[in-house]
Amino acid sequence: MTMLKKTSRTFFIPISRLEGRLQEAVASGYLCMRAIDEIEDHTDLDDELKIKLLHDVRDSFRSEEPLDRAREVLAPYKHDLPEVSWQLHEWAGLCPSDIAPTVYRYTAKMSDEMAYWVDKKWIIDTEEDLDRYTYSVAGMVGEMLSELWLWNDGTQSDRGRAVAFGRGLQAVNILRNKAEDSTRGVSFFPKGWGMEEMLAYTRRNLKEADAYLAELKDGQAKAFCKIPLALAHATVKLISGGGNKLTRDAVLKIVNKLSG
Repeated sequence: MTMLKKTSRTFFIPISRLEGRLQEAVASGYLCMRAIDEIEDHTDLDDELKIKLLHDVRDSFRSEEPLDRAREVLAPYKHDLPEVSWQLHEWAGLCPSDIAPTVYRYTAKMSDEMAYWVDKKWIIDTEEDLDRYTYSVAGMVGEMLSELWLWNDGTQSDRGRAVAFGRGLQAVNILRNKAEDSTRGVSFFPKGWGMEEMLAYTRRNLKEADAYLAELKDGQAKAFCKIPLALAHATVKLISGGGNKLTRDAVLKIVNKLSG
């Protein structure tokens, strides 16, 4: 949880409010995906090495000994990678054994997709490209969470809308980080798109995310999803008005309101 707090203001709060084995599984999955995300986004590694490491992680989590293999492939780069990345095997080891194969499957799948985007140099020309990218780095997180909800207490959910939930949150990040991304020569806006088109894409996915949330039964899954979705809507409203990032006080106000 200490590492989670260091790496995600948005997800630390809802994960910290989960209980027991579900908290362990979601925290494990999130940190595994954060670990590989930090490899994809690393500013000091060349693309060839990023692709190699991401493919090695993919192969590790598809092997018979995923934790040992993951540790072996990342250990030589301990001094080059952030702590959350080279400790990947530890986060994977936190997951309850009966759901670990699901978390490992998505970690491998995301690693493969991230390697694809590094090789493609994150060039997004069309809305179809954007859909693939937002699925690669966030939509499949929604899919994984849906599987975890079902495993934990039988909570049923719409997998397609789960993808939109992830896509919507990622689209908010794209809007929020537009200027920062441009400084490193990357744009996740399809050709010809401005803020208006990206806001429309974001709102369309968040509308599906709202429907996803509405269909969840009361319980831990619903309580979890409410927080990042509310923060996403608030951020879109802020960006539409010319702002960019919610203040800590604004975040706490939203969370406290949801918590009663």
